[in-house]
Amino acid sequence: MRLPKILVIDDQPINVQLLKRKLEREGLQVATALSGREGLEKVASEKPDLILLDVMMPDMDGIEICKRLQAQEDTRAIPVIFITARTTKESKLEGLAVGAVDYITKPIDLDETLARVQTQLRFVTINREMVMLQRRLEEARRAATVGAVTEGIAHNLNNLLGVAMGHLEILKLSSERPAQVRASVQQIDAALQRIVAMIRQLSTLVVRARPAVRSARLADLIAGGIDRFHRDYALQAPVSVADALPDQTLETNSEGFEEALSKVLINAWESYDAAPDQPHPISVRTRLIEPQPGALFVEIRVDDQGRGILQEVRDQVFEPFISSKHTVGVGMGLTVARHALRNLGGEVILVDRAGGGASCVLRHPVERRTPIQDAEAEALGRYPLD
Repeated sequence: MRLPKILVIDDQPINVQLLKRKLEREGLQVATALSGREGLEKVASEKPDLILLDVMMPDMDGIEICKRLQAQEDTRAIPVIFITARTTKESKLEGLAVGAVDYITKPIDLDETLARVQTQLRFVTINREMVMLQRRLEEARRAATVGAVTEGIAHNLNNLLGVAMGHLEILKLSSERPAQVRASVQQIDAALQRIVAMIRQLSTLVVRARPAVRSARLADLIAGGIDRFHRDYALQAPVSVADALPDQTLETNSEGFEEALSKVLINAWESYDAAPDQPHPISVRTRLIEPQPGALFVEIRVDDQGRGILQEVRDQVFEPFISSKHTVGVGMGLTVARHALRNLGGEVILVDRAGGGASCVLRHPVERRTPIQDAEAEALGRYPLD
């Protein structure tokens, strides 16, 4: 078992020796440095679990050292306990502001110091265990997703190829019946088109690069998504649009946005049990929201009056190939839509609609967000419905 390592940085040799002896008696490894510059070198070579850092040193003070540690990705997480003779509230706040986790005041009480060090080391251990658990959870999720995608691809491809091969057999027996030949060719073409669409959808899920963005009018983006919905699925289903915010613009990737909206629209259309030539009411509403202070978003709400969210798929609707429909070759639309919006810093949420049916809510930031802001949003659980 690896012993925790403490780095003591202090320009007073007597303080260094006292702390070193006390900590080593408790079974801890201790490295020492007598100046700020030497301390930074020791951080790089020793990789300590915790740093005891004197604030007042002649060549480089503790505040500057802490700032430099915070500026580096590989040292930012190392907890720093300041050792100082200053006891004012302002000096403590200054240290906490640059990343210190605790304070020890001079003259040093060795027992108190040991207790504070052990407390911080427990936090370090807990954080490491949480990181390991998170990594294992991510690996388990990835494995489960790969399994679900593989199983879904195999199932859907087998079904689609079965359709194509079945109609090929009919063609062989129907060479003298033109109407039957045309019908079989159409079925084979439809099956092949679904296979092509499935491969295209899978390709969008594995693209990791941040999409290129440009300014676009929200009304044009919504119109483009509706047009794509009609074109890709050969439908003329009407979609009513209210409150389109005609003057609103977004920094977005038009291709990704329109694809996400078209997937949500076909999901709404397929939620109806009615025949294709019967009404399938779909409405789109927009508004500006601020789910977090300083984070302005456009919300696009797509409402349907279909069968609603079935209980058996409620917790899995965004997983690949999860579907409540019985059509061959479906099940990735909402997965692709959420993936596209998250790549743009937004989110897709599916909720029950008052009065029946479902509402699919797309949220897109008005201004382009940085990767750090995206990470902060992720830590906050994205942007919950109000």
